[in-house]
Amino acid sequence: WFGIQTWIGGEALYTLFAAVIPNFKTLLGGPVGGHAPTEWICFLLFWALNIFIIYRGMDLLRKVENWAAPFVLVMTLFLVVWAVWRADGLGNLLTDRGKFHTWAEFYPVFIPSLTAMIGFWATLSLNMPDFTRFGRSQREQAVGQVVALPTTMTLFAAMGVIITSAALVIYPDMPPGEAWDPVKLVGRFPQAWVVAVSMFTVVVATLSVNIAANVVSPANDFANAFPRLISFRTGGLITGIIGILMQPWRLLADPSGYIFSWLLGYSGGLGSIAGVLIADYWLVRNKRLELADLYRKQGAYTYDGGWNWRAVAATIVGCALAWVGLVVPQLRPLYDYAWFVGFGPALLTHLVLMKALPPASPAVVSTELEEN
Repeated sequence: WFGIQTWIGGEALYTLFAAVIPNFKTLLGGPVGGHAPTEWICFLLFWALNIFIIYRGMDLLRKVENWAAPFVLVMTLFLVVWAVWRADGLGNLLTDRGKFHTWAEFYPVFIPSLTAMIGFWATLSLNMPDFTRFGRSQREQAVGQVVALPTTMTLFAAMGVIITSAALVIYPDMPPGEAWDPVKLVGRFPQAWVVAVSMFTVVVATLSVNIAANVVSPANDFANAFPRLISFRTGGLITGIIGILMQPWRLLADPSGYIFSWLLGYSGGLGSIAGVLIADYWLVRNKRLELADLYRKQGAYTYDGGWNWRAVAATIVGCALAWVGLVVPQLRPLYDYAWFVGFGPALLTHLVLMKALPPASPAVVSTELEEN
């Protein structure tokens, strides 16, 4: 995801510079690998900006998030007002009939799309503790997640739908498949300053979301997995390098494959992890953690050499069931529900294994380790 968001941010920078610098797109010659050299430079520039903020630490990230969120909200509202004004209303949003007339036509598209969107947000749902741990009380983190997050996301989604619908009226020659892309939509504006301001907004929005949702979590994971070798900063750099190696420009080149292949498979893996986490915290431990043992080599979470094989097995079961539809055509519907298929079996498997084959108590673990 980091790579995909970084490519989108790079495209926004590319469009911004093209609006204010004459002949920017051909400044360094013809295409290289299907893209202009200046587009590659913008991608790497945006990538470097992400890494720079991570290297400066969470304090700078907090400052970026604090001013980016209201700025993006206000600028998007301006764009909504402009789009509705130019289109003399909401466009065809409330008048066009749906393309699907029966459930049989509707659900093969809706279910995979829904699962893909769950996969889209599954990243942030798993690494939310990276941010809620800074809350001063349980109430603070609860209000932030239950009240603030759903309302703002619903608002932004609604504004995106309105802008896209109006854009089809304002630019009737624009392919519908491009109208949803703010970079391509704003790139059609005739006023250079409007394009520049709008693209700056997209850059800020992508930057704030990308770091919070796609860099902090893996950076912490790498640092926690190998604390003696990898710091938070190094973990962020590793994440950035992997993001480039994923070749996000190829994933985004085919929106259908991006949604119905990449996001679906992605959601299956994340659903399996979520199932294990929820089963362990809510059902096995009844929301109780031994805080001190989280930082001890010998304690409740030592398990077998530091690995809880039950959790690993449950994750594998969930992933296998979620992904089996990729290789067995008859089971393709399981892949369409990948997040749910991964979540349920992983949760049940972990719960059963932890109850049937519970790990040794902390005292037993400590004694065994001392004897060895």
